[in-house]
Amino acid sequence: MAKKKAFALRVNEDLLKAIEKWAADDFRSTNGQIEWMLTQALKNAKRDVPKKDY
Repeated sequence: MAKKKAFALRVNEDLLKAIEKWAADDFRSTNGQIEWMLTQALKNAKRDVPKKDY
């Protein structure tokens, strides 16, 4: 599992509410939903995070 780093994120209240609802609908935490959304955005932009060989 990749090491995780915490950081503060400021977002519009309405945007956060929409993400929280989406997360609940998908049985994810809000943090997990945001991480999934960012991963999807990177894949769509063909900027996938390289996989490390262990």
